[in-house]
Order: sequence, then structure tokens, then C-alpha cells
Amino acid sequence: MPWRLRAIAGLACSVVSLCLAQTSSSKKSPAVGPPAPDAKLIEPKLVAPPPSTKLTYGVEWRLIRAGTVTIESRPNDMSLKLESAGLVASLFKVNDAYTSTYDDPFCITSSRLDSNEGKRHHEVQVTYDREANKAHYVERDLANNMVLRDTTADLLPCASDVLGALAKLRNMTTEVGKSIQLPVSNGRRTAMVKLEAQERDEVKTAIGNFKAIRYEVFLMNGIVYERKGKVYVWCTDDARHLPIQFRVRMNFPVSSVTATLEKQEGT
Repeated sequence: MPWRLRAIAGLACSVVSLCLAQTSSSKKSPAVGPPAPDAKLIEPKLVAPPPSTKLTYGVEWRLIRAGTVTIESRPNDMSLKLESAGLVASLFKVNDAYTSTYDDPFCITSSRLDSNEGKRHHEVQVTYDREANKAHYVERDLANNMVLRDTTADLLPCASDVLGALAKLRNMTTEVGKSIQLPVSNGRRTAMVKLEAQERDEVKTAIGNFKAIRYEVFLMNGIVYERKGKVYVWCTDDARHLPIQFRVRMNFPVSSVTATLEKQEGT
């Protein structure tokens, strides 16, 4: 297959990892971004951490089965595994494993990404110093035994990675039409990210139909992630706030990538 098609297929699958975990950033300087000016500054009130769960999602790109995402959450740590499948795997194999640890309430303390994409094998480790409000980011090329990036960046208080922000969202109630902001970091960049509860919807999944609230997550804002696009998450409209679907919309040639819940384990 042409190299461009292989690259597009790989990007289509790994874009889910970009938005749910953390991957290599651009070469621009680390930054702490300001709050979004039009978002309501609501302090999240977390009553208790979400229950331990294991959620498996099927990833679809242009009506093609692109891969599988598994998210496991516990009170003080979370993990994500992304594997490409079918035609996408034959064009560009992706096998990413991500783990993160937290202090209450889901303030990140460390993370590790083991990324196997095509011939590339990278490791990203981030240590978050909450007392100093600093993040130490180290990216290694394991295939060539090289340190690609070793930086220290400013960190907002009680920042989360994307998975931690998702856990916070699960334990919050946001009225449709309202928005909140949460501090989110990928280790090199930190910003207040706006989450907007846009509308009620019904989502069909392999395990049933759910009444849900669709949120737009303003993650690709040029500060946390350079790539432009829109990120949506659907959470059940009940006390569980179970995330049942994710969608990333980008410009051609990637277009939309959707991850929909296929299996739920745990409470």
C-alpha cells in the first residue's frame, strides 16, 4: 500500500489514543494555557470516585473496524489499551498501553505511555510534582535507545490527564447548555479545558440503547494538543454517567473516528 494510506490509517486509529491518553506533542515550547473566556468557572465537587470498571470500545473509521480501546478505572489509577484491527492493522499496526496514577480527586501524579505504532516504539514517562506545580516529561525512542525529549513544564493545581478529567466528569452533574472547566495536562502542556453539555441524545451500542448527554471537550485548542479538531463524549443520563461513546472529528483525510461501548465489566 502507498505510504500515505498507511499513515492515514495509523493516524485514524491512534487519534483515539491522542484524545484519551497522551502522545508526543509538537516541538513548540511547553505552555500553561488560560481559561476559555466563554466557559463558566465551576469548581467540580467530587463526592466519591467512580466505581472500578473495565470498559471496552470498538473503534470505527469510515465504516471500517479500526481497533479496540479498553479503559480500566480504579479509585487511584487508570489504564488504557489501544489495538488496531482488521484492515487498519494490516496497513499500520498500533498497540498502545497507557497507565496513570492519581491523588484525590483525580489530580495526576504520574503517567506512562508505551507506544508501538508501525515501526516506531516510544515510551513517554511523566512525573507530576503537585507541590512545585511542575511536570517532568521524558520521551524515549526504545527502538534506537535514544532520549528524544526531556523537559519540565509548569502545571496548574490539581491538573488531570484526559482519563482523569473523564473520571471527574463522571462524578459531576452539568446541566444541558452549561459548561465547566477542568485543568488538563499532557505532561508538556497544561490548560483549562472547557467541557460543554450540549444536548440529550440516544446512543445505540452493542449492549443496548442509552439515553445520554453529549459533551463537547475543547481539547484540541492549540494549547494542550496542536492538532485541530472536535472531541465529543456521550455519558449516560443517569447517576452512573457511564461514557458510552467518543467521537473525534478532524479535517480530511482522517475525518471522523468513533469509539462505541461494546462491553462493560465491574460495578
